Amino acid sequence: MASEVVVVGSCMTDLVSLTTRLPRAGETILGHKFFIGFGGKGANQCVQSARLGAKTSLICKVGKDSFGNDYVENLKKNGISTGQNVIVIVPGANLLLNFEDLKRASDVICKAKVVVCQLEITPAVSLEALKMARASGVKTLFNPAPALADLDPQFYSYSDIFCCNETEAEILTGIPVGNLEDAEKVGRMLLERGCKLVIVTLGAEGCMMISVEEPIPKHVPAGKVRAVDTTGAGDSFVGALAFYLAYYPKLAMEEMIRKSNCVASVSVQASGTQSSYPYRKDLPQDLF
Repeated sequence: MASEVVVVGSCMTDLVSLTTRLPRAGETILGHKFFIGFGGKGANQCVQSARLGAKTSLICKVGKDSFGNDYVENLKKNGISTGQNVIVIVPGANLLLNFEDLKRASDVICKAKVVVCQLEITPAVSLEALKMARASGVKTLFNPAPALADLDPQFYSYSDIFCCNETEAEILTGIPVGNLEDAEKVGRMLLERGCKLVIVTLGAEGCMMISVEEPIPKHVPAGKVRAVDTTGAGDSFVGALAFYLAYYPKLAMEEMIRKSNCVASVSVQASGTQSSYPYRKDLPQDLF
């Protein structure tokens, strides 16, 4: 059976030390906790989507080492299809995902309901994945992270939904985003560049959305919660949005964003990245 949500992106192993403060230059300080976690924007988004119940595939490359092996096991535990594992012996395996790999995975991409891309792999490969999806009538969701000031303009036109945070928005447009008005300016500029629908995530303030069809910007607030660790909250949001796009396509976009905000707001109430992502069974059932 085809995967409904296909993510083309990165896997990263997080090595995390907790300290009371950052050391100054040349200083050594004691940490009080160390842990290894699973991260990478592509994998994070895929894991969150899978935990909500999406049938998912991740197209990625991992190294032939203990980190790579552990990562493949982590994906399997989260119910993510990895197909034939393509493994290479280099530390920067993410950047070795190439056009040939996409061709081999074309069947998976073309049968999806939603394809999600970011910029932690070679940008040209992400762009090609979006083009392949578009050619097959598959909805495209693009998260330009980490952002590039000189982003290929084709990304704007090949993204059905273009979702960035305040920092990424500023790098892309030169407009610092300090409030909702700034986010609206960014949204309008990105529509002018060819985007169909733009979402600017604003952390605790929720999101701003604007589209060609609805050119009046809308603010979708997030519920107030006590945040413990906001790492990976943006990926939780994108993964949740991919889930709703694939499984509830008739839902109004504003409602999809509201529900995705709810999922992401749960993730910030626990430590870690993927370890903080909620499962469907632990969420209010009115989200489904």
